[in-house]
Amino acid sequence: MSEPVSPDTPAARVPEPGPRPEGAPPATSPAGGPRPSWAPPPTSPVPSGPDEVAGERTQARLSASLRTLELSVRRRLDGLLQGNHLGLVPGPGTEPGEPRPYQPGDDVRRMDWSVTARTTEPHIRETIADRELETQLVVDLSPSLDFGTAACEKRDLAIAACAAVTHLTRGGGNRIGAVVATGERTVRLPARGGETAARELLRRIAATPPAPEGTRGDLPAALEALRRPPRRRGLVVVVSDFLGDVDWERALRALRARHDLLAVEVVDPRDEELPDVGTVVLADPESGRRREVTTTPTLRRRFAAEAAAHRGRVADSLRAAGAGHLVLRTDRDWIADVVRFAVARKRGWSGGATTGRVPTAAPGGR
Repeated sequence: MSEPVSPDTPAARVPEPGPRPEGAPPATSPAGGPRPSWAPPPTSPVPSGPDEVAGERTQARLSASLRTLELSVRRRLDGLLQGNHLGLVPGPGTEPGEPRPYQPGDDVRRMDWSVTARTTEPHIRETIADRELETQLVVDLSPSLDFGTAACEKRDLAIAACAAVTHLTRGGGNRIGAVVATGERTVRLPARGGETAARELLRRIAATPPAPEGTRGDLPAALEALRRPPRRRGLVVVVSDFLGDVDWERALRALRARHDLLAVEVVDPRDEELPDVGTVVLADPESGRRREVTTTPTLRRRFAAEAAAHRGRVADSLRAAGAGHLVLRTDRDWIADVVRFAVARKRGWSGGATTGRVPTAAPGGR
């Protein structure tokens, strides 16, 4: 038997049964059933020439899937955070506003000396509370997310998480943007406000072509792309499976100095344990390496222990960086997990902790 495979890298993957064209995502869920109605269709470059009609059909299916996803999210999450949109900084605000003449009782520390000198009358500068939220998504769509053995692929769940965050943070002049990283390239989508802009953002994230097999993801580079140039204060949401080396903690800590952080960890059951299937070929989608192993009880126990240890390191690193930690699984009701997390943070705004890992039920729970 070959040496055991460690789940610290994306190598711990049980390939889907049956042949599949190179680089083509499956038309059905890996569990053998149909893809969820909200899951976007498999992404591929939009055809041109005689195949333009096929490309238009793909785009139409993508739009219909995103609309179904939006309705699902809105039905379960609508109104969840109403009345809790606070300013990003305490006090009256830090954004400079209009000057006005000084009145007895005004804080002399807000005196605008340039206007005072120009008009020869004392003026103070009003400040505006920064109550418009700018949210930035860092979406990891590296090849390790093109995998799933339950209700959907991890890539589908990552897009669903983006839809939930978009719905919870848009409105009231808020803006949302994204940095989408596949390992092959990194695309930065500027933050814009409005429902139309939010839908276009989700469409562009869902339409991102998957990177070829053998492409290694680079989450630290995606985080650095968001950190430079500096952005206004806001919320940064990192969506990833966090497999591989924990080399992103330093970049995350740097973002925490200016922004609130939320990490959404996307997990599949096969990330945590190997099935008892005898001899199987494990493939690493981010290096192209393959290894044949026999799933003996000893190997399965070691794999589960290493997987649990890795997830523990991820949770500790996120906690040390000051990030909230939401775990979404492909074998569980992900919207219910989002609701529990949002309600916990809502209570935190009333005096509890604002970050922390959400308690999760046993696999398969609702």
